[in-house]
Amino acid sequence: MNVKKVDLESYPRKAHFQYFKSMAYPYVGVTVNIDIIELHHIIKKEKLPFFLSVLYVASKAANSVPELRRRINGEDILEYSYCNTSHTVALEDGTYCYCELDSSMDFKTYIEYGIQKQNNAKEKGVLEEGKDAESFLFVSSLPWLSYTSLIQPVPHPADSNPRITFGRFFEQDNKILLPTSILANHALVDGKHISEFYEYFNEIMKELKNELSI
Repeated sequence: MNVKKVDLESYPRKAHFQYFKSMAYPYVGVTVNIDIIELHHIIKKEKLPFFLSVLYVASKAANSVPELRRRINGEDILEYSYCNTSHTVALEDGTYCYCELDSSMDFKTYIEYGIQKQNNAKEKGVLEEGKDAESFLFVSSLPWLSYTSLIQPVPHPADSNPRITFGRFFEQDNKILLPTSILANHALVDGKHISEFYEYFNEIMKELKNELSI
């Protein structure tokens, strides 16, 4: 993973960056019901873990949008070449721990690797981010509810890690819909970039279907 500093003098959103950066709550977010019927078919046919499969798609989609790989560092903007995910893993006592995953590999390799990493995370049960936490995409799920909106806990002062959350999927009009939320710092991310995340999400699901020849 490489990191570079964005040149603010040539950065077209410099004024927007400075404006939103000064806000107490600079976040922007939305929830969209994504039709995952083809991905769901793949998951059932191949007996794949649902969350890891969806997480792979979401991570690839987020990394396809440069603005979601950018972070505020003091008065500067850093752009990472690739961002790992840090997601919540349920523990037997009803709490959870964190698990970091790298999705820059093929899907089948990722699934095997992800299962092992989750098992390791459960054994350790650690509720803390790794040393590269600034670069992470924070991911969680609310699999008990098919929600239409979500309020996320955020730190003060504000951070700039995008947060992606999934709800419980449901069937409607011959579709299987997955509530998918994204929250990002508006100093770095606009509605256009959030829309791109959802567009890439759909594209990567199609690519995955072709990759597995299903």
